Amino acid sequence: MTCLRILSLVLVLSGLAAGGLTSVSAQENPGPLRIIIDEGVIEPLPFAVPDFIAENGAAGEYSTRIARVIAADLQGTGLFREIPKEAFISTLTSFDAPVQYADWKAINAQALITGAVHVGAGGRLTVKFRVFDVFSGAQLGNGLQFSGTTGSWRRMGHKVADAVYSRITGEGPYFDSRVAFIAESGPKNARKKRLAIMDYDGANVQYLTDSNAIVLAPRFSPSGDRLLYTSYESGFPRVYLLDLATVRRQVLDDQPGTMSFAPRFSPDGRTVLLSLSVAGNTDIYSYDLTTGQRRRLTSAPSIEIAPSFSPDGRQIVFTSDRSGSSQLYIMPAGGGEARRISAGRGRYNTPVWSPRGDLIAFTKQSKGRFHIGVMRTDGSEERLLTSSFLDEGPTWAPNGRVIMFTRETAGAGGTSALYTVDITGRNLRRVPFDGAASDPAWSPLSR
Repeated sequence: MTCLRILSLVLVLSGLAAGGLTSVSAQENPGPLRIIIDEGVIEPLPFAVPDFIAENGAAGEYSTRIARVIAADLQGTGLFREIPKEAFISTLTSFDAPVQYADWKAINAQALITGAVHVGAGGRLTVKFRVFDVFSGAQLGNGLQFSGTTGSWRRMGHKVADAVYSRITGEGPYFDSRVAFIAESGPKNARKKRLAIMDYDGANVQYLTDSNAIVLAPRFSPSGDRLLYTSYESGFPRVYLLDLATVRRQVLDDQPGTMSFAPRFSPDGRTVLLSLSVAGNTDIYSYDLTTGQRRRLTSAPSIEIAPSFSPDGRQIVFTSDRSGSSQLYIMPAGGGEARRISAGRGRYNTPVWSPRGDLIAFTKQSKGRFHIGVMRTDGSEERLLTSSFLDEGPTWAPNGRVIMFTRETAGAGGTSALYTVDITGRNLRRVPFDGAASDPAWSPLSR
């Protein structure tokens, strides 16, 4: 496996505004701090996040909560290490008070994140924060300010963490996102499955369907406001489209004698790819959400399933057994000649294109083990990131840096859970959820 080589991490703060949360500049950027890390060695960056200052009485309950969300987000990446509050020497009493850099340097904090919280009229919650380079004794870039309702306090914490993470690593943000998944209950041989959604870190779980019918494979729209999924409520698999705001749903391409499954949106959200089984033959079709018209994209006698668009919408990666075993192929988005890209020994399934467009994640079965892996879009540089009794169904974080997947344990009492792993194979972590879970689908960044 290729070692991670980060030649430099640049901390540069800039403005940020999204999704009903406003941002305001507070100070000009005095210049970037460069941290050089090479030879594949990553030493987590020590940082400190004191409880945010409560600027009025109503803000008290949020000052600690928001700081804890920020700390958990950053530490969860494996690239940061939080310094516990018990080690602090300085005590912050005001957002505008001068930073005692010597006190933070003494406990080896390299980055310091400070903030304040205010609750105004109508429950309007305002959060402002700053990031400091302790060793150079300077504030890093602009301070930012977010505003929203008190009910959005966790989201504001994620946005602060996103800003810090992006500017330290140079990677895009991903904490302010959600995950659709299948919540499971009951014995392994009679498992009940419900469509659910939660924050990326397992908080704020909401159930979208009951447990009367098996549901599988949710997929977010590019705007994050709709979900595709497969349901067996009619006795056969059918693809449904669910509006998350209204919870209204519709079945797609409900033709007698057919079975549809494995759906996925196009990058513009206007078209759905799905696998359709007609007269015993399974091919990939496109379905126009405006006209309701479908178009057949493959016509081989083999099984073609699990299509996924490239981010530019020009190509499709999918699984086919036309060569005798399940392998990965790429073809033009409008159909046409497909070329095989998987070359290793074993069976490949569930390919999904990275949001960056540079990698394809997949499930691989080889020598009695299941793996989550990635490869270049031409099939080169294949890397297996995980190995277990059963790992499957990768989904990408919005920044293309982290993959979430399902891991199932062996045996009659085995259960399934969601895990994340960095694209280097580092930092394997279980997603906190009280119960069994499978089939994750990561949303775009919230708006």
